[in-house]
Amino acid sequence: MKKLSFAILLLLFAGSVLQAQSPASKDFMVYVCPPCGNNCDELHFNKPGACPHCGMTLVKISSRDFKKQLSNKPVTICFYLQNGVEVLDFAGPMEVFSAAGFKVFTVSKTKGTIRSQGILSIVPDYSIQDAPAADVLVVFGGETGSRTIDGAVLSWIRAQNKTQYYLSVCTGAFILGRAGILDNLTATTYHLQIDNLRQLFPKTKVVANTRFVDNGNVITTAGVSAGIDGALHLVEKLRGRNYAKSVAATMEYDKWVPEQGLIVKR
Repeated sequence: MKKLSFAILLLLFAGSVLQAQSPASKDFMVYVCPPCGNNCDELHFNKPGACPHCGMTLVKISSRDFKKQLSNKPVTICFYLQNGVEVLDFAGPMEVFSAAGFKVFTVSKTKGTIRSQGILSIVPDYSIQDAPAADVLVVFGGETGSRTIDGAVLSWIRAQNKTQYYLSVCTGAFILGRAGILDNLTATTYHLQIDNLRQLFPKTKVVANTRFVDNGNVITTAGVSAGIDGALHLVEKLRGRNYAKSVAATMEYDKWVPEQGLIVKR
């Protein structure tokens, strides 16, 4: 009887060891679809290949990181667009954040149609009167003078107390500067406007020849295409480097070099 009891206990112990070593209870590698904003972002596979739903090449990731990725709260991104905004200034980062699965919406002073570079007509989702709060506020170059970015817009920007990160692309840095957000920080902008940024905002340390500058929660980028690098850097801050690399791969953007910019504060 004692031998039988001992055998049963041994079997139970062996079963518990096998259960502890099973894939359900330990970290293992899976293959997942690069973030594309579709339902296949929630699927995982046990071998490399292409996603059967969107066709993207699967990337290798640990099951622990994948579960963490799925449990992350969706990031909301507010794009403030003004008349005359540069197309690629906002279209590049919009592609990045969309591919990352973030929720992007557009805001302008009013809900009236605006023109990007006199070419593209855009109807914003919200005006500054009814725009919801967002985790990230992004501003862009183009027409950024006082006639376009007036006191009402600057007051609205300053009132975004739930915003965790600010990102400017190209001469969008002038908007953050006029709102006081760049005071006592380091910043960059479009290469032909470096001197003007220095003159207008003496409280800001302005640097040239830099793709982006990260002050912790305020990121400024150089001109036009540099906005893509700044957006990928922010994705890396929020979701990790491997996730950001998969976003770049989704976009077939092979020019991104992590930490190519100036990181003043993480």
